[in-house]
Amino acid sequence: MDYTIGKQRNKHVILILLFIGYLVDYLDRMVMSVAVVSIKEELSLSPSAVGMILSSFFFSYALMQIPGGWLTDKFGSRKIILWSVVVWSVFTVLTGLVWSLASLLIIRFLFGIGQGGYPSATQKGIADFYPKNERSNASSILMSSNYFGIALAPLVAAPMILWMGWRNMFIVLGLLGVIMTAVFWVYYKVPRQERESNETNKVPLKEVLANLELWKITIMWFAAGIVNWGLASWIPSYLMDSRGMDMMSMGFFAALPGISTGVAMLFSGWLIQRFIPNHEKYYAAIGMLVSAVFLYFMFTTQSLVTAMICMNICMVFKSFAFTVTFSLPHKMMPNRVIGSAMGIINMGAQAAGFISPLVMGFMIDSFGTYDAAFWFLIGVSVLSIVMALSIKKPSKVISQNQEIVIHRRSL
Repeated sequence: MDYTIGKQRNKHVILILLFIGYLVDYLDRMVMSVAVVSIKEELSLSPSAVGMILSSFFFSYALMQIPGGWLTDKFGSRKIILWSVVVWSVFTVLTGLVWSLASLLIIRFLFGIGQGGYPSATQKGIADFYPKNERSNASSILMSSNYFGIALAPLVAAPMILWMGWRNMFIVLGLLGVIMTAVFWVYYKVPRQERESNETNKVPLKEVLANLELWKITIMWFAAGIVNWGLASWIPSYLMDSRGMDMMSMGFFAALPGISTGVAMLFSGWLIQRFIPNHEKYYAAIGMLVSAVFLYFMFTTQSLVTAMICMNICMVFKSFAFTVTFSLPHKMMPNRVIGSAMGIINMGAQAAGFISPLVMGFMIDSFGTYDAAFWFLIGVSVLSIVMALSIKKPSKVISQNQEIVIHRRSL
């Protein structure tokens, strides 16, 4: 079979597989935000301890991003995807067997190591199967799965906890990963040319780390990630503690922002690719500005309906930065280092995932209210806006990279 025809035929199947894998990834990850309501009662935990539980995963997940990206560029996306799914599934099962705060923190830490390789490997998969001019759209479609996963988690977790308890829920969800591993093993086959390229690829990690524009994107997404993970981690508790919802109602309303944001992201990459190519930074900056404004309206309004509308708008516009974060590097970086580049960027977001729930937990503990924690999220939104506006246009970065390549070849 002709290589190009085979690649075109397989790319959409691969995108679907990666999408489903991310749904399982986020389901296993985000059900903790719901389960922790029951866990804190059983283990008699304070809000600060809850913040530690929610953050422990992100600490190891962030540490794994750069090594995971480098390993992906070195060994290829298939091996890292399979390894990642197996490891995170094992520790999802073990989460249901914890007996203390310390054991839960250790297992969540190791769970984060397992999931840490998946993001870079999926972006490497996009680069393996899609031509450069289609990667922004493919990447945004893939990453919309993150929000659908966030939406799916409370919808699945709330009834499962009520039906079988939080421990059995983690065991069942972990076993789902075994099925996902088998599916990837059978159907995820990297094209021969890309596979051979990985086998001989020497990854210039120092060059990637020296890329200033990559760090601007990383800081932009770090700040946006604080908002993202702060809301995703604490919204279930906020809706029950401050808005008086029961478990089932919370599950429904906590899912709505993920659904609306996921739908928005399905079209976001196409919108950038079609109407505003090379102006992505303004798209991200405007998104974070609108997000901050509606976050303020969300926690200051007395109306529950208004608060839910504002929360949805906040999350939808924040996703503009998310789309730019995972589409712009495909324009700026060569294929052979895209895994490492995405690892660096995602490290910023996951460092935010560690910091945000922890800081918000201590602020809620200290002030006895969620308001100060939400003001913290608004403040970091400003940092994201500033960094977005400082990013150079992709055409300028590509031109500079080409000059470097030409210079090195001449030496």
